[in-house]
Amino acid sequence: MADEDHHETFEQASAGASLTFPMQCSALRKNGHVVIKGRPCKIVDMSTSKTGKHGHAKVHLVAIDIFTNKKLEDLSPSTHNMDVPNVRRMEYQLVDIDDGFLNLMDDAGTPKDDVKLPEGDVGAEIQSQFDDGNEITITVVSAMGEEHALSWKPTPAGK
Repeated sequence: MADEDHHETFEQASAGASLTFPMQCSALRKNGHVVIKGRPCKIVDMSTSKTGKHGHAKVHLVAIDIFTNKKLEDLSPSTHNMDVPNVRRMEYQLVDIDDGFLNLMDDAGTPKDDVKLPEGDVGAEIQSQFDDGNEITITVVSAMGEEHALSWKPTPAGK
């Protein structure tokens, strides 16, 4: 019986949580998300070009990888489907920083300790705020099986 319970919990956790869903190119919008070269990206610019008499309109997408901030481009017929990543944003309270990983806790008190301290300015700011003893909230973005601490802000009083 215990095994069945665990199995059901797993099913609920993944219900509707497919990594991507298809969307027609012409329906994509700036500031939306799209998968380019297998990476979840935010669209920063897009343009549609009309082609010759029998050609198809093409959509030129310029997007930034939401995890690496690398710029990626793609050109696709407007009638074709492209994958759009399911992007989730969650906020966690920072409890500790341990060996390059953030020890986080959600509103329900559930611990999460598998998010890396980000590199660069954001990581340095988080470390500095933590070292100063400030209570901060970390925004974690997850898409396509990857997670990343995107930003931080002071935790509101009374949390």
